[in-house]
Amino acid sequence: MPGALALREARALVRDARRVVALTGAGISAESGVPTFRDAGGLWRTYRPEELATPEALARDPHTVWEWYDHRRGFLATCEPNPAHRALARFFLRRGTAGLITQNVDGLHSRAAHEEAGGGAPDAALPVELHGMIARDRCNVCGQRAPGEPLGDHLPRCARCGGLRRPDVVLFGEQLDAASLASAQSMAARADLCLVIGTSAEVYPAAAIPWTTLHSGGHVIEVNTQPTSLTRAASTAVHGKAGEVLPALLE
Repeated sequence: MPGALALREARALVRDARRVVALTGAGISAESGVPTFRDAGGLWRTYRPEELATPEALARDPHTVWEWYDHRRGFLATCEPNPAHRALARFFLRRGTAGLITQNVDGLHSRAAHEEAGGGAPDAALPVELHGMIARDRCNVCGQRAPGEPLGDHLPRCARCGGLRRPDVVLFGEQLDAASLASAQSMAARADLCLVIGTSAEVYPAAAIPWTTLHSGGHVIEVNTQPTSLTRAASTAVHGKAGEVLPALLE
């Protein structure tokens, strides 16, 4: 369990904050059994992710790239939101403050938001998905988005223009969606508290988000199992599993 003093300090910051933003990374989903990018398993161990998750690989060998993502989609569909996802969803549904930003593509925050809303509007707890969402498709030609479907005998095509569809995720070498990044930066600038959960705080531009809050005069709470490059700048750091820390911190 997290240290009592750090948790008390963090709870006080949450209580006094007017606008809270949260940034989450892979660590929050680890407790749901979500594998890291490099732990796809099976025959995919013979490939480096950098060989498959690129625009060049998609153009050169779309079928293999699609098979890999279809494998990942199938596994992620078996994962469930954990207590950390649910605590954040309940918090933002209740507080409706600056909002939630995630680097994850697993869709677990969105699932938690809908489930915790219980038939009500989930919007306050829906995340800005900086790196996209793996269960959704995007046309590689016109950009039209559509719900993802299991890979069949033929590669999926766009219903609007006929172009090749692809998983709606940011590939190596691609820029983040400009509108999503601008929204995240605006949320961080308006916030007086940024929760940074389960991320190494080293992958930019997402890693700049807590610094935006700090430079605007706000505070940062870090929740992680180990120190990161952000720890010294944080107002307080609560070390522990997100699924244990966040229910205690936010509720």
